[in-house]
Amino acid sequence: MRWVPDSAFKVLEALERADRPISGEAISKELGITRSAVWKHINELRATGYDISSSQKEGYRLTRTSSKLLPHEIHKKLKTQFIGKTMRYLENTPSTIWVGKQICAEGDVGKMHGLVIIAEEQTGGIGRMGRAWVSPSGGIWITIVLKPRIPIDHVFMVTMAGSVAVARAIRKEFDLGALIKWPNDIFIGDKKVAGLLLELSAEADAIHHCLLGIGIDANVPINEFSPDLQKDITSISAEVGHEVDRATFLARILKEFENRYLLIEGGEYDSIIREWKSLSSTLEHRVHITTMKNSFEGEAIDIDEFGALIIRKDNGKIERVIAGDCIHC
Repeated sequence: MRWVPDSAFKVLEALERADRPISGEAISKELGITRSAVWKHINELRATGYDISSSQKEGYRLTRTSSKLLPHEIHKKLKTQFIGKTMRYLENTPSTIWVGKQICAEGDVGKMHGLVIIAEEQTGGIGRMGRAWVSPSGGIWITIVLKPRIPIDHVFMVTMAGSVAVARAIRKEFDLGALIKWPNDIFIGDKKVAGLLLELSAEADAIHHCLLGIGIDANVPINEFSPDLQKDITSISAEVGHEVDRATFLARILKEFENRYLLIEGGEYDSIIREWKSLSSTLEHRVHITTMKNSFEGEAIDIDEFGALIIRKDNGKIERVIAGDCIHC
């Protein structure tokens, strides 16, 4: 994986502030770095998709911004208090959750609360139950590092808040009828467009940290998926008929998530549950459930405060499903 250093974006900010070409010497003086460092950062910015012209006589000029999902571009539109105020960007990585684990193992998690890890592409994306998650460039592949101040038995609320945030952001940004399929998938019509995954590090009743992974097929061409997946998957760009501004979209998602996360930390669980239910494609439908122990069918009638799906089986018995696969019949 390759990090893009924050110092490179300081050079970018200098270019953006300049109303005419600016010399490498002027940038080096402004930022207190060497001219060779400026040259290095200019090349790093070019590698991330920025067009920067240069001439010995006039210096450097920014001629086109990058279409990549860069923190610099997201921060221009971000309106959160703490979610995403700090970001780590990678061109590619096996998994943003894997990066999150590494970061949490090496530092003070309390100081990382709200950190968002972004990858342009994941080469080993992970979905629920360890399944592979196809994560080509053009999507939104992130992990949010959190240190929740909530009881451990309510930690699934973090996933619920994330699911609601993604569905709401899709609805508000693109006027698409996104719905939540239990436990953590986002659908448009009968096709999946996004998924979430929560990894928890805890001991007894103490939560050390949570890693909320979010994957969204934003500008991913459907033909990049295998034929057997194409019938079940869509992307935002496929639904609206053009590529979307991922930085603006992600900024909205992070704001929607923070709003609901703050409700959770305030103990307002009922409001999250009500909103989740209002966006559910699973409730009041017949479903086939597969758990580690058995499989059965019935009607999904409710979700409880711990995120468990409540099923009325054909024999009338009520079953509470904490984890498993859910297929709509």
